[in-house]
Amino acid sequence: MKYTLIDAFENSVRKFASNTFLLEKEGSEWKPLSYADTARKVYALGAGLQQMGVEKGDNIALLSEGRNMWIISELALFYAGGVTVPLSIKLEESNDLLFRLQHGEARYIIVSGTQLRKVRAIIGQLPEVQRVIVLDRQENYEDRECYVGDIMAKGEDYLHEIGKEAFMAVGQSIQNDDLATITYTSGTTADPKGVCLTHRNYTANVEQALSRIPIDDTWRTLIILPLDHCFAHVCGFYLMMMQGATVATVQNGRTPSETLKNIPSNIREVKPHFILSVPALAKSFKKSIETNIRRQGGLVEKLFYTGMKVRQNYYGESSLDSRATRLALRPLVALFDRILFNKVKMSFGGEMRFFVGGGALLDKDLQHFYIGIGLPMFQGYGLSEATPVISTNTPDYYRFGSSGRVLKGVEVRICDADGKEVPLGQEGEIVVRGENVMAGYWKNPEATAETVRDGWLYTGDLGYMTREKLLYVKGRFKSLLISSDGEKYSPEGIEEAIVQLCPAIEQVMLYNNQSPTTSALIVPNKEWLRRNGHDLHSEAGARAALETLMQQLAVFRRGGEHAGMFPERWLPSVIAVLPEPFSEKNRMINSTMKMVRPAIEKAYAERIKNIYTPEGKNLHNIFNLEAIMD
Repeated sequence: MKYTLIDAFENSVRKFASNTFLLEKEGSEWKPLSYADTARKVYALGAGLQQMGVEKGDNIALLSEGRNMWIISELALFYAGGVTVPLSIKLEESNDLLFRLQHGEARYIIVSGTQLRKVRAIIGQLPEVQRVIVLDRQENYEDRECYVGDIMAKGEDYLHEIGKEAFMAVGQSIQNDDLATITYTSGTTADPKGVCLTHRNYTANVEQALSRIPIDDTWRTLIILPLDHCFAHVCGFYLMMMQGATVATVQNGRTPSETLKNIPSNIREVKPHFILSVPALAKSFKKSIETNIRRQGGLVEKLFYTGMKVRQNYYGESSLDSRATRLALRPLVALFDRILFNKVKMSFGGEMRFFVGGGALLDKDLQHFYIGIGLPMFQGYGLSEATPVISTNTPDYYRFGSSGRVLKGVEVRICDADGKEVPLGQEGEIVVRGENVMAGYWKNPEATAETVRDGWLYTGDLGYMTREKLLYVKGRFKSLLISSDGEKYSPEGIEEAIVQLCPAIEQVMLYNNQSPTTSALIVPNKEWLRRNGHDLHSEAGARAALETLMQQLAVFRRGGEHAGMFPERWLPSVIAVLPEPFSEKNRMINSTMKMVRPAIEKAYAERIKNIYTPEGKNLHNIFNLEAIMD
């Protein structure tokens, strides 16, 4: 059956015409836009794009902060037959933005006023771009630029001239397998690739997600992730649209940091029922809550942590475990909710039911914290190539540390390096099949053939399945530590534990490419070292700080506090201290805050070589001393 995003939107407009679809804050007031009113704006802009000359199959880049017009623009360009190339506003470097616009063959660019300067800086290198449509009115427009309001006004006239039936013909001609978006990956393992997602990829993945988390037309969400983020795109926007629910976007500030500061107040005002999050945001919320509790003094702090422990014992780590103590603890849970946690929940609007975490693995401590305050955070798993959702924990079926049950309509196998399915409980590559699997990579048939075989998507991620039908994701299948005897091990779990349990270490990447020993590239937490008495201005202080790094790593070895957590052979025995953190700016961290291992290995190739020399194995070598000293 044909069911495109246009079909889905039209269906919701018919069924939920008067429901609020979009919420946006203007000044001090949230302005609702109903499904019917949204449709009128979408038709006006879609007709304006048709009148401008947009043809079926034209690629249209969309570079803007999250807002109503982002959503309206994407829907509108579908009615003109266009394909969206959604772009991150974090793309500051001309080369990154230029690459996507050129490689994505953008013929039109829709851009916000704050992002316009980036387009102007490179427009001379984009001769194929016909028009640049600006979402905010400008005092002056340069060559090929125009204001979206003028396009919409012309669109209304054009719609009146040709009639709705003729206008709708283009959108209705779109089929399930026609492209909807070209979504560029963040590039953890290679250069960014354009993931081609069809209309049916999107509508299928929404249907699959709804098989696990039922949402109806009374629900609200506040999208705090960028709308170009595939997770936000599907679960924050299209899932809500197809159910007749309400989507709010964060109030944009003059700067990215000002926008971030708007999130807490926006949450209280919108009163969302759920929020999509990533670990970095979850940690930020946790820190804010704990800081606020500390400010209220010892008694409140003691009650808070006592109440958290009661709740954590009541709920345990899984809904699947039978716990005889639950009945006895129920009155205490109700008491702490009444005197304390209901107030904490009010800081999230008072109607929050849960968070859904994606983008990277959540650590169990975070999940314990949030269930302890009555706002559970459920881990999911997916990737852009799967549109993106593959599995998720839910309120009625969860286990911390897992990525939940696979969605209905999605098949998952765990395979070895030869592509053979392994037994239940054994680790291997996560391989996926379903209507959500991408059409391929844009202009990259080699990568497509390598990634999608016989309809199965080879994710490159390492994981295993349990008898409880839960999927566990352990890291990258293709970024394994490989010892001299050929044995393989995923580094992510060790790296996460080091950062979590070694306060002197801010970032770490483990490395072993067929060597007898594993090494660690370490970014030290200099602030912590200074606070704990290390003088990083002197050589003696720097030497002592290096010893502290090794002492903290030793907690995972025999006799240490966390001995046995990981096999000894994969723990680092030699370290290289680095002079600067991994960041998006130096391209060693991607937009979802994951390390880009090839970029790190390339940047520090000489240091990695040096690690395995007698000089490099000396903890106090000149490179380590220089890197750790102020």
